[in-house]
Amino acid sequence: MGLLYLIVSIAAAMGGFYIARTFVRRRLRFVDAVYSPAAPFVAGAVAAVIAWPAALLPLVTGATAAVFGIGAGLGTASGVKALRSGQSG
Repeated sequence: MGLLYLIVSIAAAMGGFYIARTFVRRRLRFVDAVYSPAAPFVAGAVAAVIAWPAALLPLVTGATAAVFGIGAGLGTASGVKALRSGQSG
């Protein structure tokens, strides 16, 4: 059962990363606030809070919601880095 929890957590982290990176690169490229150093932290915290109610599901725990938030924060930072280097879309 522990391996299943690990797989769900890894999938949540990868999903959060991909969703945040894509959203930043496509939708937020003209928003100046995304270039703030605090943007990845805010995005990660908001994503974790939004994912927190999913912890009521059988295979999702509070740690999974936190890992999703960390993935979203790292994805936001990666998207901003890509925008700064000239990659968009």
